[in-house]
Amino acid sequence: MLIIMCGLPATGKTTLAKALARQTGAVHLRVDTIEQAVVRSGLGQHPVGPVGYVVGYALAEEHLRQGLTVIAESVSPLALTRDAWREVAVRVGVPAAEVEIVCSDPAEHKRRASQRTVDIPGLPLPTWTDITDRGYEPWHRDRHVIDTAGRDITDCLTDIRHAIGLPPQGPPRA
Repeated sequence: MLIIMCGLPATGKTTLAKALARQTGAVHLRVDTIEQAVVRSGLGQHPVGPVGYVVGYALAEEHLRQGLTVIAESVSPLALTRDAWREVAVRVGVPAAEVEIVCSDPAEHKRRASQRTVDIPGLPLPTWTDITDRGYEPWHRDRHVIDTAGRDITDCLTDIRHAIGLPPQGPPRA
């Protein structure tokens, strides 16, 4: 399965994608990591353009062909990028689940954006103005929307698992 996790910066995508990957053993592909690796290599500088997504699509396809579940995490602000993730799943013949992560409370979203710390060395984090001014095309098909405003990670993960057809997470093993 390809789990496509999209949404604006500071909505909780990375936190949820990492936690879901830990729970399921899925491969977590993060476009931010790919883009920052391109910058560190000296082959580009921010913004790097489509290269992070193109590399992400190729890695996702390779992992899916190995029978692995992949969580593809990115902003994917364009219908074109969302379509390209789905096309990867179609080429491989696996189901795709699209999950849009949102934070419907602007004050909470702004607080998250201003209090984030960099977890990828050298990655420039967008400001609140960058986030609010960013182009983000509306969705034109069904997807699972998870609103993280005022909610904890466990509840959001439960909703994601239910939405994409994964069994509930059992209690931790002793």
